[in-house]
Amino acid sequence: MIAKIQSFFLECENIYQFANNIIKQTFARPFEWREILKQCYAVGNRSLFLVSFTAFLAGVVFTRQSRPSLSSFGAESWLPSLVSQAVVRSLGPLITGLICAGKLGSNIAAELASMKVTEQIDAMEVSGTRPFSYLVVSRLMATTLMMPLLVVFADMIALFGSYLTVHSINNSSLQLYLNEVSVVITFLDVFSSVMLATFFGFAIGFISSYAGYNSMNGTSGVGKAANTAVVISMLFIFIIDLLSLQIVNLFRP
Repeated sequence: MIAKIQSFFLECENIYQFANNIIKQTFARPFEWREILKQCYAVGNRSLFLVSFTAFLAGVVFTRQSRPSLSSFGAESWLPSLVSQAVVRSLGPLITGLICAGKLGSNIAAELASMKVTEQIDAMEVSGTRPFSYLVVSRLMATTLMMPLLVVFADMIALFGSYLTVHSINNSSLQLYLNEVSVVITFLDVFSSVMLATFFGFAIGFISSYAGYNSMNGTSGVGKAANTAVVISMLFIFIIDLLSLQIVNLFRP
């Protein structure tokens, strides 16, 4: 029991030191702009198709599932409003965050853990290169910057899938659908969605980088780091989503 408590506090200390190094290296010159742009492209390229496909299916499925409930109350005309609010406020960021946690989290953790096992990180330190800034900060900034863009794109794809579903049922026009969506979507909805995506990206980048950069036990640690990154990232995504919902509701009329 005492050993577990000591291990817990030691892990907290390691996390604190890791976060402290991120703060220091983020503002330390020279900035790794080329690596940051490379990682931004990698983040978007790895996730774009899967996020788009999942968001489209989510828009279609959610619309079809919501229609019978609204029809039973004679409120089928509210379907575009209901779907758009659900997608922009929570469904879009949540789906994108979970997809990226599984796709990006495992990739980042496995990459860094593999470099740790093969002693490439140690070699970079000996050669005078700043491995922490080059490997960790660049990936953290990439996930933080790209996640809002992926969420906005996913929201658009989900709403497009919803429109196609509504059009196939009611033969409604795109202009009518967009008018109904624009009436209910507010600036607070868009802003909270973007900020939520930013926190999701930061959490995925931080947790995945920490799991990979501090991996141990040789090659078996690579798989453990990837698994830890995915599970903990998904858990924190749900926690952040719950907390943000409580905070944003305080500002809603």
